[in-house]
Amino acid sequence: MIDYTIPEWEKSALLTVDVQRDFTEPGGAMCIPGTLEAVPAMARLAAAYRAAHLPIVHIVRLYLPDGSNVDLCRRGQIESGVRMAVPGSEGSQVVSALLPQETVLLDTPLLLTGRPQPIGPREWILYKPRWGAFHNTGLEEHLRAMDINTVVVCGCNFPNCPRATMYGASERDFRVVCVSDAISGVYELGLAELSRMGIRVLTSGECVRLVKGSQTSAADH
Repeated sequence: MIDYTIPEWEKSALLTVDVQRDFTEPGGAMCIPGTLEAVPAMARLAAAYRAAHLPIVHIVRLYLPDGSNVDLCRRGQIESGVRMAVPGSEGSQVVSALLPQETVLLDTPLLLTGRPQPIGPREWILYKPRWGAFHNTGLEEHLRAMDINTVVVCGCNFPNCPRATMYGASERDFRVVCVSDAISGVYELGLAELSRMGIRVLTSGECVRLVKGSQTSAADH
């Protein structure tokens, strides 16, 4: 029997989800516990993907101050004056450890149109309007155009955006990897539920080794 959920690393892309300063750094508008501690594992994944010349897409949230593009569960907060991931703000920026150059800044006018912002060879930033990175975005088309069939997901914060992204990827018949030590907010029952859906749960070390191994295998052929 063929297992169609096995990752194909040479056809994989790394997705980092909501690793922005407001959600990651102490003092951020909505700092999520455990995210800062997971950043080194995320950075190792990004470095491995760059070295392998495989795609990376950094997924971000941007909340307009009038609340017009905000989820219902947070819209009231934003309308009442809470500010997080405001377009153009320092808090909206991707944590520098994940970027190809520390000087990269979000091009918010471009991102809010739904278009990906290129920031390096085979590396982009993409805005998503809701929890899942595939909901009302061009992410699927962007990945299919590169013949990607496997997504490797890390970021902030497992119960919300990373999990919704993995579910969305599975619904679209991508092979999916959850990097357990590179996502904040993970818990055993959630990981077990992913496994029952055919989503692979691996550590960042395992993923880095497999990405490097896929390049060695490709070179041998």
